[in-house]
Amino acid sequence: MFCSQFSLPLHAYFNKDNIAMGGFFGTIAVKECVNDLFYGTDYQSHLGTKRAGLVTFDPEQGFNRSIHSLERNYFRSRFEDELDNFVGKQGIGVISDTDPQPIIVNSHLGRYAVVTVAKINNQKEIADELLAQRMHFSEQSANKINQTELVALLINMGSSFVEGINLVYRKIKGSCSMLILTEDGIIAARDALGRTPIVIGKKDGAYAATSESTAFPNLDYNVVRDIGPGEIVRLWADRMEVLQKPFSRCQICSFLWVYYGFPASNYEGINTEAVREQNGRMMGLQDQETHADCVCGIPDSGVGMALGYSDGKGVPYQRAVLKYTPTWPRSFTPGSQQRRDLVARMKLIPNSAILRDKRVVFCDDSIVRGTQLRDNVRTFFENGAKEVHVRISCPPLIYGCPFIGFTASKSDLELITRRIIRDFEKEDSSSAENESKETLKRYATTDSPEYQRMVKEIGNRLGLTSVKFAKLESLIESIGLPKERICTHCFDGSSWDFNEE
Repeated sequence: MFCSQFSLPLHAYFNKDNIAMGGFFGTIAVKECVNDLFYGTDYQSHLGTKRAGLVTFDPEQGFNRSIHSLERNYFRSRFEDELDNFVGKQGIGVISDTDPQPIIVNSHLGRYAVVTVAKINNQKEIADELLAQRMHFSEQSANKINQTELVALLINMGSSFVEGINLVYRKIKGSCSMLILTEDGIIAARDALGRTPIVIGKKDGAYAATSESTAFPNLDYNVVRDIGPGEIVRLWADRMEVLQKPFSRCQICSFLWVYYGFPASNYEGINTEAVREQNGRMMGLQDQETHADCVCGIPDSGVGMALGYSDGKGVPYQRAVLKYTPTWPRSFTPGSQQRRDLVARMKLIPNSAILRDKRVVFCDDSIVRGTQLRDNVRTFFENGAKEVHVRISCPPLIYGCPFIGFTASKSDLELITRRIIRDFEKEDSSSAENESKETLKRYATTDSPEYQRMVKEIGNRLGLTSVKFAKLESLIESIGLPKERICTHCFDGSSWDFNEE
């Protein structure tokens, strides 16, 4: 476990299932790899809904690439008909909500393809610097710089892949993990602070690297280990070579276990569903003063917590709301706000037979804007619920994430917490400076007077009988890694910059 000590629903205006992140899968084998590549990449689909790409390499036919939009279709339906066009024993694939990829590059390092899971906040500054050095950009996405091409240009400035990747680590503000398909193996490099994961798998005659270990079991891969923060490895069909050892500092994203990680996946050897259940169990044990007839998880990411909460509190779990999976296994993003709101509502169906005259505790992963949750609460009461209590598996989101794009929010003021804090501070003071670091810290501190007032107001605005959030300390304990090795910036504002090393 590289992020251990070495000494030893987002309910948002966009659909909650549509997060702005991404995932990748790469494999190299002694035989044709296309089927593994196709299904392994498909198992990243919960991480994005905008576009996807595959690329393979064959010594005779070279690189073969395809990129498709996923905004109206699934990955499988877009790529299945062209699989016979891919030839080769090694390839990489990506689900991307940032830019079209893979990028194929010709450089002094050779010909290669690259995919990234990244959020680069200083793209313009880096681009201006590169343009001043007479470099140019050929890939554009909606008239914006393609950040994967930006990464490739930085890599090309190194005398080797390792030197170039380290330049990426030093230059970018944000995070970046990547897979590089070369003519001689696949290079996997994890973000310098390990904010996003890469897991290595192996089976007879093949190695693979992926964002989600969920991709491995049905393809017969066994987990070898996680790549460490800043570590760089090269994979061949029969072996793995460490090109750069991991850095000592780690800040893996805690939201992997809260929301966007798939329940069957393990990160640093820690299972997502096990964390969610333990987190819920701890909350149920601590919440004995709340009287309820049943517990229900908001599908899908609230289910694990609800099962744990039910066990800890000793109240039965019942499916008081269900997700209509035949046509809404996940949701796409319609062009209008009205349709986005409708899509978010249509996929969840309340079960009035269970809700009627019941005091129900609903468990969910987080509250971002609160818009959809407010609508859901109204529906629960309309279907006969006597009381609607909500329990959230993480602390209140008070800070926007500068490292990983797990929401599409454009401003911190889209967060319900920040709107409430703004309203409180304007009410209490005529000062325009109402969101200082000290102010936000008071609201982020578990059980402070400001925290308690904010949480109470969240419940009032959403029409809830009560609302409670998991304590940060409980979440950290459920994950089982030291606090200093987990990124909790969105909850408490803490963060480390790789360039502070």
